[in-house]
Amino acid sequence: MRKGVAASPGVAVGKAYCVDEIFVAPDERKLGSREAAAEFRRFQRARTKTASELRALYHKVSSQIGFEQASVFEARERVLVDPALAAKVRQRIVGERETVPSALRHLLRENRALLAATPDEFLKHRLADLHDVLVRLSAHLSPVLARGSKLLSGGLVLVAQDIVSSQLLALGERNLAAVVTECGGRTSHAAMFARKRGIPGVSGVADLLRHVQTGDTIVVDGSSGHVLINPDSETESAYRKLQREFFRLKDVLAENRRQPALTACGQPLELLANINNLADARAATALGASGVGLFRTEYLFLTHPDVPDEDEQCAAYRAIVAASPGQQVTIRTLDLGGDKTIPYLARDHEANPFMGWRSIRLSFEHPGFFNHQIRAVLRAAAGQKGRQRHVQLLFPMITQLEEIRRLRAMVTRARRALGREGLELVDVRIGLMLEVPAAAVMIRSLVEVVDFVSIGSNDLVQYLMAADRDNPKVSHLCQPFSPAVLRVLSQVITACHDVGKPVTLCGEMAGHPRAFLLLLGMGLRSFSMSPAFIPTIKDLASHVTLEAAQAIFRRTSRLTTSQQVISYLGKQMALLAPNLRLLDTTN
Repeated sequence: MRKGVAASPGVAVGKAYCVDEIFVAPDERKLGSREAAAEFRRFQRARTKTASELRALYHKVSSQIGFEQASVFEARERVLVDPALAAKVRQRIVGERETVPSALRHLLRENRALLAATPDEFLKHRLADLHDVLVRLSAHLSPVLARGSKLLSGGLVLVAQDIVSSQLLALGERNLAAVVTECGGRTSHAAMFARKRGIPGVSGVADLLRHVQTGDTIVVDGSSGHVLINPDSETESAYRKLQREFFRLKDVLAENRRQPALTACGQPLELLANINNLADARAATALGASGVGLFRTEYLFLTHPDVPDEDEQCAAYRAIVAASPGQQVTIRTLDLGGDKTIPYLARDHEANPFMGWRSIRLSFEHPGFFNHQIRAVLRAAAGQKGRQRHVQLLFPMITQLEEIRRLRAMVTRARRALGREGLELVDVRIGLMLEVPAAAVMIRSLVEVVDFVSIGSNDLVQYLMAADRDNPKVSHLCQPFSPAVLRVLSQVITACHDVGKPVTLCGEMAGHPRAFLLLLGMGLRSFSMSPAFIPTIKDLASHVTLEAAQAIFRRTSRLTTSQQVISYLGKQMALLAPNLRLLDTTN
């Protein structure tokens, strides 16, 4: 048994599948003596296709954004055509009798080891370019995700050191039973992916890959943070029973999708969904959300083969709005940077990318590019005659008042330009995403110049505690139940209520049962979460009165440590909603 961070509740038993086995095809057969020449020609054909792909990306990005931003694709094409790469592949094919996918897989592993070991930033960039080239080549040779495999045909437990957003997106709607990673905490990409899917997840399991191989039986308890590798038959049987209980509970809760979200004393609540794409919007409708509280537009850019233009963006946004509950959608502009990057907007290494050139700061540096997104949102909000749409525009990582004023001016100019083009527009409310402590301190000034506030608790906690949530050495400090965090959240919610401005919390806290009790007691009435958690929170709300929630918050306000808060809330959960024990996490 190994212990990590309880990232997404529930229990799963399944076969482990190490992430490299998915993204680079595991073709380990040995070639016959006459096959080597044909296999190397196969590599050359894949290299030609990859070169064409990189060249097309260079031309499109240079025309839409700029030559500097497109240069990354030139660099990767140089890596691709470097004779040294071909020589390494040939050596493995001819000398080791390996297939091309197997050769690329071994080169990828070597590259990853070098990337982890080198302190040289220039070399890190070159190795990152090589990584991209190897994955692109492998996709042209044997797209294992599209083709499937024996292990991919059923539910599986995804095991990795870490999983980047592009890999999670590539998995699509594939059937997964659970996710376990060596790195990260409760708000890592892998953890949020697990919660979005409503499957168990555990993060921060030290030395995980030293003990797990593809095909091992693995138990994931996302409520306690425990992972068991190749358990004995009695233990496996016990956990399979818990897994069946977990699925039964989810099925029962899903039946409440048509019921209104009300507290036990009849207070209406707004339970919204966080979404990345059209499939998420449909899931939000199916699971009983009252609208979309956060549409993360950057995933459109991360999954696009090159650069989505204004018309493509507008069409995508319209489809999302049409599929969302009540056509109510809050659209957040690009929140790139940090751990979410696209090559044509990448920049040289930053010592601390989460506090650097990212999010709204990146958008300001490319005003023409950013203007296309604003125009696309305004056009999508216009809708059709007889169909009422409720679209809001949300700007991320706001730090100071001047940024909001600048953004309002940009929106005004875009509206006027669209008006001159003959488009009939509707009012779009403008909001700020509160995730920087400076904005929390100045909330009473900022709230006067916006129409609404959305609290991004994931980054707010990270910045407030000065701890990288994906760094296992300090991720324990990224604790949403810290008394400091709770005090700041209460102050922000009160400030918004005092001036009558709507406030929603759209971070992972919104879907955490214990956190919900506190937020409700603070006065919050609007929560946006992964669609999979809406039935759970709706059921929990039906067991809690406002008076009880306020009493819980008053009690926790007197506690001085995170662990005291977590322990006290656990006891309250057991009293108020014992039926939800499998959907509660211990941290």
